Amino acid sequence: MPRPPSSALLPLILLLLPAATVPQGNGAQGDGIATLAPDSDTRWVPFDLTPGNQIRFTLTLDARPVTAILDTGVSHSVLARNSPAADPKRITDGGQATAIGGMVAIGWLPTDRLTLGGLTRRGGGVTVADLPALATGSARAVDMLVGRDITAGQALDIDYANHRFRLIPSGQLPYPGALAPLGISPGRRVYESAATVAGRRVAPLVVDTGDGAALTLSTPAWRATRSRDLPSTTTISFGLAGPVTSTLAILPVLRIGERTAHNVEVRVEPPGGFSETIGVAGRLGSGFLQNYRVLLDPSAGRMVLSPGPQADVPPLRSTSGLLVGLEPGKLKVLHVMRGSPAATDGWQGGETICRINDAPVPADYAGSTVADWSIAAPGTVTRLGLCDGSTRTLTARRFY
Repeated sequence: MPRPPSSALLPLILLLLPAATVPQGNGAQGDGIATLAPDSDTRWVPFDLTPGNQIRFTLTLDARPVTAILDTGVSHSVLARNSPAADPKRITDGGQATAIGGMVAIGWLPTDRLTLGGLTRRGGGVTVADLPALATGSARAVDMLVGRDITAGQALDIDYANHRFRLIPSGQLPYPGALAPLGISPGRRVYESAATVAGRRVAPLVVDTGDGAALTLSTPAWRATRSRDLPSTTTISFGLAGPVTSTLAILPVLRIGERTAHNVEVRVEPPGGFSETIGVAGRLGSGFLQNYRVLLDPSAGRMVLSPGPQADVPPLRSTSGLLVGLEPGKLKVLHVMRGSPAATDGWQGGETICRINDAPVPADYAGSTVADWSIAAPGTVTRLGLCDGSTRTLTARRFY
């Protein structure tokens, strides 16, 4: 499946729990006790990459197979309230947690045994919250978000090119690559690093595999880089607590440790956005990480980036300006990008499209070539049949 354009609707899953939420004390509480099998380096976990750039796989929780997303931006793993593994009788109230888009209600569920690749965790528990499908990058919801509490004690080796990852002992360096700093913040308890934009250091940056975007910056961090004169538009993303509208631009150069990347999409949150609220400069997401083989080893203080075949390929860009969500048999307009052809033609959020160039919207739209109309070459004219029976044409144009 090709990478989505920089303007695509992407999920942003970052959940910070109040310290009092997670039970503390002996190893049977909180994070539990995790051990690695002697052959953990051979126990690869296969995954598929969702339309929103997220790592989706299966693990075993209390003898049940559950679908999950690997999410280093979550301070403590989350189980969906409607998952078969979430026993309502054992869930206790956990108050609220800070998520992208606002606050979400959470609970706490103790667990006995979790198995993921070569890792086994005994004891501990999971946070319980609503996990809507839209916030996890697919029309299909998952049962769980696997966060820092499960992965951070080991090195996490993500082989995006071959759709597999593994957990191995910290300190190993299984392949060469560019080094970058990495740690777990004591207060936020998530993976964090730093970057350089326009010669200015941007830190801390949450390294967030659950965020479908490449780079997201807070308004103060963006202003500090003095990159505001770049051509820009707007886009929308979805967090656990709702939608977020951001400014979108393409950075000519981004430096992460020893690695220099070119033409990287950047999303700028509105003033007072999530990153600013929790005291970080922004997030480095899977839209960037998927271009590399990535080793995340916070105990060793490092991230390793080994370029893959897509590392220097410019991001796809919308030439239509319509950001749509897939519904049965139709597309719903969720956002009209500023300065786009769609904005010029007067498109509005909430309108629905049932036909594209006189063909119906297929069930597999997100992964099909039918969706390429939104990134067509400038000058391409697309016939869009609205569900009310009217038809409009849209002429593609580069606008950011």
